[in-house]
Order: sequence, then C-alpha cells, then structure tokens
Amino acid sequence: MTNPTSTTNDLGAPAAPARAGRREWTALGVLMLPLLLVSMDVSVLYFAIPSITADLEPSGTQQLWIFDIYAFVLAGLLMTMGALGDRIGRRRLLLLGAAAFGTASLVAAYANSAETLIAARAVLGIGGATLMPSTMALVRTMFTDPGQRAKAIGLWSGVMTAGIALGSVMSGVLVEYFWWGSVFLVNLPAMALLLLLGPFLLPESKNPEPGRFDLLSVPLSMAAVLPVIYGLKEIPAHGWHVQYVLSLTVGLLFAALFVHRQRTTAHPLISPALFRARGFAPALTLNLISSFAMLGSAYFTTQYLQSVLGKSALEAALWALLPSVLIGVAAPVTTQLVQKGVDRAHVVTGGFLVAACGYGTLALAGTDSMWLVLAGAGVLAAGIVTVIAQMMDLAMGAAPAERAGAASSLMETGAEFGGALGMAVLGSIGTAVYRHGIPASAPAPAHETLGGAVAVAQGLPGRAGAELLAVAREAFTSGMQAAAIAGAALLLAAAALAAACLRGIKVRDGQE
Repeated sequence: MTNPTSTTNDLGAPAAPARAGRREWTALGVLMLPLLLVSMDVSVLYFAIPSITADLEPSGTQQLWIFDIYAFVLAGLLMTMGALGDRIGRRRLLLLGAAAFGTASLVAAYANSAETLIAARAVLGIGGATLMPSTMALVRTMFTDPGQRAKAIGLWSGVMTAGIALGSVMSGVLVEYFWWGSVFLVNLPAMALLLLLGPFLLPESKNPEPGRFDLLSVPLSMAAVLPVIYGLKEIPAHGWHVQYVLSLTVGLLFAALFVHRQRTTAHPLISPALFRARGFAPALTLNLISSFAMLGSAYFTTQYLQSVLGKSALEAALWALLPSVLIGVAAPVTTQLVQKGVDRAHVVTGGFLVAACGYGTLALAGTDSMWLVLAGAGVLAAGIVTVIAQMMDLAMGAAPAERAGAASSLMETGAEFGGALGMAVLGSIGTAVYRHGIPASAPAPAHETLGGAVAVAQGLPGRAGAELLAVAREAFTSGMQAAAIAGAALLLAAAALAAACLRGIKVRDGQE
C-alpha cells in the first residue's frame, strides 16, 4: 500500500495532501483494537487479583509486582520503542509487538506460578510499549490531510481513554463467569487480526536517515522514568517517606543525565529538534497537565463509589462507566469546531475550563452524592479528552514524519508522568485532610486510609463501628473536596497557559 503524500501542481506549488480512503480508515479500525487492549491491561486485573491470589498463592510482594510490573515496563520503554520504530519501521515494530503481546497473553492465562505470571506481565509491558507509539506514528503516516488526521487522532484518544475504564469492568464480568486467565485470552483475537491484516493494510514507514541507535540512552531513559513513576505511585498510599522521595530524586538525576546525553550525542534517542518544532513543547506540557487532572480525580471517584457509598467493586466499576459516555462525544465535536475555523487556543482553553467545572462539581459533593460525583467526573473527562485529542494532533502535526514514533512516545511518556503525579499530589492533599478529620483515639489503620477505617469499623461492636465509619466517610469526602479545589485551580491556570501559548499555532499540512 502506498502512503498518502503531498504532491505538486503543474506550476510547482505544493498541492493539497492526498486524502485517506476506505483502506486507511479500515486500517485505523484494525489499529484501534490493540490500542484498546493495551490501555485496558492497565486496569484489567482489578477484579482478577483475588482469584489469582487464591490460585497461585503469591507473596505480598509478588502480588504487587503482578499488578504493577506491566505499567512500569510500559512507561519505561515507551521512548525506546518509539525511537526504535522510527529506525526499523513502525509497521514492523507493531507486528513484532503484537506477536509478543499475544504470546505473553497466552502464557499469562495459563501461568501456574506467580513468577511465571510476573514474567508474562513484563513481556506484555514490552509489547504494549511497542504498540502504543507505533499506532500513533502510523496514524500520522496514513492521514496526511490535517482534517482527517484530526478525526483519526480524536478516535485514537477516545479509545485509549475508554480502554482504561473498560478494563476493570471487563475483568469483573469475565471473572464472574470464567476463570481469571480469561482476562488475558481476550487479547488473542485482536492480536491475531492485526498480524493477519496489518501487512496488507498498514504502510511501512521509517526515518530514511535514522543514524546510529544510541544504546546508552536506553538504560538512561529507563533509569529516569522508572524511579519517578514508582515513587509517585507509592506516595498516595504510604505518604512522603524517605525511600519514595529518594526514588524521585534518583529518577530526576538520571533524567538530567538523559537530557544531557540527548543534547550532546550525535545520534540522540529523542532529538532535541522536536522541541524546536512550533507547538510541540506546549502540546507536551498541556497533555501532561491533562493526565494529571484525569488520573488525579480517578484516585478519589473510584474509592468514593466503593467505600463511601458502599458499592461492590463490580457495581462501582459499572457506575464509573457512565462518565465515559461524554468522552465519545467531546473529541469529535471539538475536532469539528477546529476544522470549521475556531482557533485551537480557544477550543483547548474551553476544554480546560469545562474540566475545571467538573472539579468544581466534585468539590460540592457530600457523602451521599453519587449522581453529583458521576456528573462531575463526566464533565471533567469530556473537557480533558478534548484537550488530549487536540494536543496529540498538534504534536503529531508539528513533528516531522520521520520522527513520528519518537514524538508519540514522548507524549505518552509525559501522560504517564502526569497521571502518576496527579495521583501523588492530589492524593496527598486528600490524605492529609482525611487524616486531620479522623479522631486521635481511632485505631491506627483508620488514620491511614478509608479502606483501613472500613476494615476497623467492621470489627467494632455496636454503634462504635457505625460512628467511626461515618466520621471516616465524611473525612474522605472533605479530602476529595480539597483535592478537587486544587485540581480546579490547576486547570484554570492551564486554561490561561493554553490561551497564551497556543494562539496562532497552526497544524502542519502534512507536507514535508
């Protein structure tokens, strides 16, 4: 298949970029399936863990690794795989990743020990790290017309965001009727379809002059990403302990070394020239803030549905799907606005303002405000997905086609950082308010988390348990309100930043 490219007219002037046809849109549909599954695998073990624990009997440490290693490996290898795809070919890397992802899914489904499942989840992370930047880079290659590319990226953003919400629900349904390995087997048909149709539908593309692959940058990038992600993930649950602050510090030091390496080596893994492309750096920054807001709110809303309202895990996951409905509407609508001439700065500013209203709604919630919380989460998600879709389009339009993989991986790595930072910062604010609201006489576990308070309350006699539970739920809701106010303030600042730095920035027309 030949890639749509720009041509010149009889006078030698650049003609409009070629428009994608049915084949490209069909290829996009094929690409969306693995993207959906990769994003779902972040949350697919939420309901499967109890069954896995009963079957494989992992230690506490092994259970944590079963859950977390996928996200750690995925985040740590995104930049490496994005740059590798630019060099060896994005389609080739995508198909290799699909084969690895499918094989690891089969091994994970029938794992007979915790060690085997951990290893399979690590390989799933490697496969996911190849799939995510490759899909976006191929979208950049297939859709050179700015309007079509914007629509395709809007769909990409919506599918990726929805996958995280769908993963927990799908795992709950599958574990209800099948054994825990079924949550991995569902990956196989999509990967098989990609391997069968990908060679015929997807164009191969890569940097024609990639230069030498800088091997030293690979461990430097992982040493920068992994300690920071680890520290930020642990802080909401355990507080700002020395080991987590040290982990953050070590990661930031390696990040400085990684940046220095990219600026001084002849063939960097991530070219500094990307940041000189007009619009790329603002897109990266605003995308990070968007992920901060999205996952920072999820830290509270999931606990609110379960531990404040008393919903079962599956009930909470099903209710949490309602806000996702607005996601499917927001990105296409705003894409149409931009295509009809509305300044992107105004659209993104509006997205941040809408999301701030979502946080404002959460700040009004009480201990029995399910519909208010769901409405706030839906408004927040709609505003954030608007921003994410526009920032991905801006970044991929600003980046040269030969560096599409690296550009996509940077955006996705920034999103990983933003999400972890959102949970750490907003989670810490909420936890501080929560602990302040718990009486000093309450048992120690009740001071740590709402889940701890619920467990303690169940063991207390008579009214003592009910009273502790009421106080803990009120304290958690107060913490959510405080975090929501902080999130709204951040988004208002982001709206001002977007209005200032995006004004007048146009998307490239795909001509190189």
